Amino acid sequence: MQKQLHIAIIQADLTWEDAASNRDNFKQKIEAIFDDVDVIILPEMFTTGFTMNAKTKAETMQGDTVVWMQNLAKKKNAALVGSLIIVENGNYYNRLLFVEPSGHITFYNKRHAFTLVGEHNTYTSGTDKIIIDYKGWKICPLICYDLRFPVWARNTEDYDVLVYVANWPKPRISAWDALLKARAIENMSYCVGVNRVGVDGVNSHYCGHSAAYNVLGEQLTTFEPNKEGTQIVTLEKKHIEAYRNKLKFLNDRDIFTIN
Repeated sequence: MQKQLHIAIIQADLTWEDAASNRDNFKQKIEAIFDDVDVIILPEMFTTGFTMNAKTKAETMQGDTVVWMQNLAKKKNAALVGSLIIVENGNYYNRLLFVEPSGHITFYNKRHAFTLVGEHNTYTSGTDKIIIDYKGWKICPLICYDLRFPVWARNTEDYDVLVYVANWPKPRISAWDALLKARAIENMSYCVGVNRVGVDGVNSHYCGHSAAYNVLGEQLTTFEPNKEGTQIVTLEKKHIEAYRNKLKFLNDRDIFTIN
């Protein structure tokens, strides 16, 4: 078990519905990371932007982007994380992939479709919460709108890191800031949120505010709003253990089920 986990957060603009261009852009950014890192996180729908044109932009689990992720993860010896549009059995998913250097893939399908723009009319919602055990760290990956639903993120598995990838728009960025911090505090875990910048094809504006918070809700990153950037944050097992053992807040969790 590693006592530290080094995470690279990439806050970037996305080219609308152009997977090849976005892959080239992220490849350059990833290859520019010279520090040893364990995990590299990209935004939600990093190949297309937050589009509802799933029928023309979806890929398969054997497609170009998945192969690209596997190759880069192996080359950088780091897990590569981000969501993209996947078609499977006639259904379209906003699917987060956690691709390990070995090529092994764990995936999470976004549970909470963003009904405000009709995401539920295009994409099939996921049903399973996923906990990934990587290098002795338990990681819970979620996607954008999931952030507004604390019950789904509730730390019943004693995970160490909560990760959100997002296309969270500028007009509601205050909610993003507040909820990321709240998720860290209430779950006594690190919380990492990776958001995009720029303007998409339907004129939605994004200002970033990617961030990482520790168990106490203290921010560990200093991303500049509206600008691309890469930051590396080091997570410490001893930080989690010390405060969970001292404060024991998770011991007082209510017991209930999710339907």
